[in-house]
Amino acid sequence: MARRSRQNPAVREYILRNVEAEPASITSLTAAEFGLSRAAINRYVNRLIDEGLIEATGNTSARRYSLRKIVSERFTVDGISQKWTSEDTIWRAQVRPLVKDVAQNIIDVCHYGFTEIFNNVIDHSVSHTADVLYGQTYNKITIAVRDKGIGIFQKIQNDFDLPDARSALLELSKGKLTSDKKHHAGQGIFFTSRMFDEFSIRSGNLFYVRVRTNDEGWLIETDDYVDPVQGTLVVMKLETNADWTPREVFNRYQGSDISFLKTHVPIKLGQYPGEQLVSRSQAKRVLARFDQFSEVMLDFEGVSDIGQPFADEIFRVFPLSHPDITLRVMNANENVTNMIDYTYAQSN
Repeated sequence: MARRSRQNPAVREYILRNVEAEPASITSLTAAEFGLSRAAINRYVNRLIDEGLIEATGNTSARRYSLRKIVSERFTVDGISQKWTSEDTIWRAQVRPLVKDVAQNIIDVCHYGFTEIFNNVIDHSVSHTADVLYGQTYNKITIAVRDKGIGIFQKIQNDFDLPDARSALLELSKGKLTSDKKHHAGQGIFFTSRMFDEFSIRSGNLFYVRVRTNDEGWLIETDDYVDPVQGTLVVMKLETNADWTPREVFNRYQGSDISFLKTHVPIKLGQYPGEQLVSRSQAKRVLARFDQFSEVMLDFEGVSDIGQPFADEIFRVFPLSHPDITLRVMNANENVTNMIDYTYAQSN
């Protein structure tokens, strides 16, 4: 049997990391990136197909490539209300054996994320069953947990007597939210959502996604023709070349006394469809529980403008009564920045 020529690992990695974004043009892109011929790149691609890492569809003129699923498993956990059910048991027996050939920090992030989310199912969902999905390609790990219980936003709304599910989501995004302080610190979802490249929650007619690349969160309401989700569906996605650890994520939001001191609040979550952020009552909804933190990052991504009463309540009134809490602004456009600057000028 003829021996295959050695291939450049950098070329292989480039193909594998970019094929999802460029399924039809990955060969030409790779050829241009490394100054190689299309024929040479085709040899790389064919080797990856033989190794079961990518797959091809379509004829020569419409050839498209995609990553092949290394693992794709679904299972249902019954008897969640039984005392013997624990998140660690499910991780150790049914999820961890599915994780293939990744670094220890990836395993640690998946362990933390899965056990935190599954513990929420056990303790809060009022669901007797949960469906779990684990999928892995060369590039990415996907973990999904779906219960059939009350729904996370509805549960928070009920427990904290909030006006609606959107208010519940705003509070959830801040962290330190728990109705059972004896057993929970309210930090699990906050930290989990920041450990994965993509973290989403879908419940009822609300869909929340946080993307790690720019640490922003945003809310999308499903269209009327989409049926609301019964219970809660959480999906976590992690690139297999992620280089952070759970401890590094903890350190970003903890102080020297290992307390949970910082939070990051997407201001858009305080905005209802068809409305602008103009009133003091809207600002007070955003400001709720800020006194539990020493530093708050106010993320204005997706907010086109704010009104003077809204800005005044956050940037003048609140600091006067909470001088020890630092407010930091990020992703503000010119309109928002001008209103904030105007408010600061009025307070001096």
